[in-house]
Amino acid sequence: MWDISFRHFKSDFSAGLVVFLVALPLCLGIAMASGAPLFSGIIAGIMGGIVVGVLSNSHVSVSGPAAGLTAIVLTAITSLGSFEIFLVAVVLAGVMQLVLGFLKAGSISNYFPNNVIEGMLAGIGVIIFLKQIPHAFGYDRDYEGDMSFSDDKGHNTITDILDSFNYIHYGAIIITVVSLIVLIAWDKLPYFKKFKLIPGALVAVLAGMIIDRIFILTGSSLAVKDDHLVRLPVAGGIHELGSLITWPDFSAVTRPDVWIVAVTLTVVASIETLLCIEAGDRLDIYKRYSSTNTELKAQGVGNILSGLIGGLPMTSVVVRTTANINSGARTKLATIIHGFLLLISVLTIPRILNMIPLASLAAILLMIGYKLANPAKVKRFWSQGKYQFIPFIATLGAVVVTDLLKGVAIGMVISIIFILRGNLKRAYYFRKESFHDGDSIYIKLAEEVSFLNKAAIKLTLGHIPPNSKVTIDASNSVYIAHDVLDLIKEFHDVGGPERGITVTLKGFKDYYDIEDTGEEENHVYVRENFTHGDQKQFLSNFIKKNE
Repeated sequence: MWDISFRHFKSDFSAGLVVFLVALPLCLGIAMASGAPLFSGIIAGIMGGIVVGVLSNSHVSVSGPAAGLTAIVLTAITSLGSFEIFLVAVVLAGVMQLVLGFLKAGSISNYFPNNVIEGMLAGIGVIIFLKQIPHAFGYDRDYEGDMSFSDDKGHNTITDILDSFNYIHYGAIIITVVSLIVLIAWDKLPYFKKFKLIPGALVAVLAGMIIDRIFILTGSSLAVKDDHLVRLPVAGGIHELGSLITWPDFSAVTRPDVWIVAVTLTVVASIETLLCIEAGDRLDIYKRYSSTNTELKAQGVGNILSGLIGGLPMTSVVVRTTANINSGARTKLATIIHGFLLLISVLTIPRILNMIPLASLAAILLMIGYKLANPAKVKRFWSQGKYQFIPFIATLGAVVVTDLLKGVAIGMVISIIFILRGNLKRAYYFRKESFHDGDSIYIKLAEEVSFLNKAAIKLTLGHIPPNSKVTIDASNSVYIAHDVLDLIKEFHDVGGPERGITVTLKGFKDYYDIEDTGEEENHVYVRENFTHGDQKQFLSNFIKKNE
C-alpha cells in the first residue's frame, strides 16, 4: 500500500505532468456539469491523486471526478436541496466503499471478460475522439469530460459535430493542428527521442499558449476568447483559499434520502472503479496485477476526505489512466505527482493555467481517443472469431450510445450467453493433489476453460513464489477462452520472468498459436478444479510459504 518507489522518478514525473494537464480541465468541466462549485472538482482531483494514489496498489490507475457520476450528482444536489447536504452523502458513500473493501467485494472484477473490457476501452476511445472534434474547432458547447451521447435538449454527439462547422474559430483550428503536429512528431520522429523526458503534451500546450499570445499581442481576430480557455477558480491569496471550500452539513445525516444517494454513489462509483482498474491492468505494458479490494478501500478513504472538504465523489478514471500509461508512467508515483501538481497550481499559478487554450487539450485527448479505439484492435477481435468479436463490438457500440455501465452490462450478458452455450457442450473439472516444498509446479488445464475460470487461474499465477519453475499443460484442452490464453501468455512473457519464475508451456502450439517452451521436468501435479474449497487451500499453502 505504501510502497512508493522513486527509482523511475524522471519518467513518472513526466507522466504525472501530462496527466495533470489532462485532468485540470476535466475536473473543472465535470464539476460544472454536476451543478457543483468548480473548486469541488479540483479537490476531488487532488484527493484522487494524492490520497488514493498513496493507498492504492495499482501502478498506473488515476482517480478523480468521473463523468459517469455527473447525472447522479446533479440530480442529488437538486433533490437534497444543497451541495452541503450532498457532501454528507459523499462521506457516507466513502465509508460504504471502505466496508466493501474489507468484505473483499472487489473480487467481482475478475469475472469481467477481456473482450468486454477491451470493448469498453475502445468505446470510451470513440467517445473521447468524437467529443473533442467540436473543441478542436473552437465550439465548446459541451463541457470537457462530457461522455454522454445525447442530452435532454435534443442534441447528441453527431449533431454537435455538425453544429461545430457553423461556429468554426480559425485560431482554435490553428492551435489544434500545431498541437497535433507536435504530439505526432514527438512520438514518431527519432530526433525528438533525446528530449523524451519532456512530455510532448507539455510542448503542445506551451505551443498553443504562445500562438494565442501572439494573436492577442498583434490584435488578431484569431485570438481565442476567454470561454475557450481553461477556467480555474482564482483566489486572491492563500488566505482566501478557504472561501473556495464548502463544508458538509452533517445535521442532515439522519435523512433517508441522503442515505439513498449515498448507496447509489457507492454502487455506481465502485463498479466504475473496478472496471477501470481491470482496464488499467490490461493497458499496463508490464502486466502487473492490482488488488481490487485494496482499491475499494483507497477509494473509500479518498471519498471520505473529499466529501469532508467539499470535493466531488471520485472513481478510477480511464481517460487519465490511459494518459498516464501512454506517457510512460512506471509506478504510482506518477499519479501522486499529478495530485500535487493540481494542488500547487491552485495555490500558485491559476492565472497562468487560465491561458491554456482548450484546443491544445483537445489535441491531446484526440490522440488518447485514437490510441484507445485503434482500428487494429477491431481487426484483432474480428480475427478471433464471432464469440470474441460480437461481445467486443456490442460493448463498444453500447458504451458509445448509452454509458459505460449499460454498455458493459450488455457486453456481459452476451458473453455469458455464449459461455453458457459452451458449458452445456463440454464438462469442465480439475482436481488437486498435494505438493512439497522445493518441487516444481505443474498445472494441467481441463478440456474446457472459460473466462469464468480466469479469476482462479489469475490468483494462482499471482501467488506462485518467486524463482519457481512452473509448467502449464494444455495437452488435453479442446477449448481455452482468449481471456485465459492472454493471461497465460502475459505471465509467460512478462509477469513470470519479472518475478524470476521459469515458465514452461505445453500443448498450446497446435490450437492456440502459443509456442511450447522448455523441457518437461519432475513436477508435482496440481490438477486444480478451482472450486472454492480446493482453491482456497491451494492458495493458502502458497501464501504461507511466502509470508
